Amino acid sequence: MASVDLSDIYRGYIACLNGQDWQNLGSYVHQDVHYNGDFVGLSGYREMLEGDFRAIPDLHFDIRLLICEPPRIASRLQFDCTPKGALFGMPVNGRRVQFAENVFYEFVDGRIRSVWSIIDKAAIAAQLNS
Repeated sequence: MASVDLSDIYRGYIACLNGQDWQNLGSYVHQDVHYNGDFVGLSGYREMLEGDFRAIPDLHFDIRLLICEPPRIASRLQFDCTPKGALFGMPVNGRRVQFAENVFYEFVDGRIRSVWSIIDKAAIAAQLNS
């Protein structure tokens, strides 16, 4: 698969997330998806994302950096949001926070099969302590 095609698929995936278009998530995510090394399957992945949106009603995935080397993509996502309660164990409770996520994806048959995510929790903690 060409890198242009894969980056277009990834941008479609991000649009799917931002639109909370859960019915079409399987068009972008493999049935046997793994998250940070653990098998979660498509239904578990969807449940995780739906939970993220319940906890953060204004969640929006903003691609700041995208590197495509098929069958993998590396992306830096930026978030500017107001979580309702705790976020990653920190009491955000409606405060606006900004943070980044560095995430790597591996695609199989044009869909995301593996996801490795690292979230900048220190940036959130610094904002809560200021």
